[in-house]
Amino acid sequence: MSEWCGWPVVAESTGWESAQQILTDAELSDGLPLVPPTQRRLEAMVAGIANRSESRGMLPPMFGELSPEAVAYQCVIAGARPAELPVVLAAAEAILEPDFNILGIATTTGTACVALCVHGPIARRLDINAGTNCLGPGNRANASIGRALQLVIRNIGGARSDVGDMATMGQPGKYSFCFAERNDGPFPALTARRGLGADVSAFTVMGVSGTAEVLPGDGEGATPEAILSPIVTAMKAEIVMSGIIRKNERGEQVVLLPLEMATKIVRHESWDLGRVQRYLFEQGDGVARAPEAIHPIVTGGAGYKMTYLPIWGGGSQTVTRPL
Repeated sequence: MSEWCGWPVVAESTGWESAQQILTDAELSDGLPLVPPTQRRLEAMVAGIANRSESRGMLPPMFGELSPEAVAYQCVIAGARPAELPVVLAAAEAILEPDFNILGIATTTGTACVALCVHGPIARRLDINAGTNCLGPGNRANASIGRALQLVIRNIGGARSDVGDMATMGQPGKYSFCFAERNDGPFPALTARRGLGADVSAFTVMGVSGTAEVLPGDGEGATPEAILSPIVTAMKAEIVMSGIIRKNERGEQVVLLPLEMATKIVRHESWDLGRVQRYLFEQGDGVARAPEAIHPIVTGGAGYKMTYLPIWGGGSQTVTRPL
């Protein structure tokens, strides 16, 4: 049997069950069925990629070598398509940023995982869901891109249970966590806020401890305060629950707003992004290091249910990069 970056390459004639056993024996499985990594699929994945064996860094916790070929292998077995490799590779490089703290996220006994938000034309071109059920099942791109990144952390970084990954319970986001920001929201896109432009292809990686559903205070949110005050409550509660209350410093906050809620907010005079951030910061008594460190992101389908993504309490900074 041939190898690719030290991992098995499965012959085209290999049966499905045999292929799954080969990959499981090689400790490459996340527990779900994997696409057999044939030479044909692997070569198609890296076609057109320059310097495909070049190291892009060493990925904690076990410091495996990050290269386009190594990431391509994870993309194949995750069911991703060749056009999606650049997104996964760029995200894998981004989590090496020291302030992102992938070592802590990968090895904590807590529930931290890496969430990936894709912005701009690349999200639309790859059909990454920013609508109904954007954090749930049903969209191949979301599932496969997110899964490929998690497999990178597991198989290249070595974050396997009881070896590098010491999570007491973990969370489902460790299988896959990928979504897109809507391009029709009333607030400036996250890329614009970070100086990259209003509608550019980019991504953001976030170390998060899970998701929490948040409802407006009066049911459907007649006022900005009614929409935002429960988010404040959630953020303050998370600071206590995660143990951040014991620390002097505060970091970032991320909340996902459906288009309906974001539109309701800006219909009220003078309620723009800046005022939303200031309100959450001031009412939360410093839930983040600054108002600008609170990131409302417009995504999802119809309805008024919001989602709070608490940044891991152990310490992690989000990273946004162009594609």
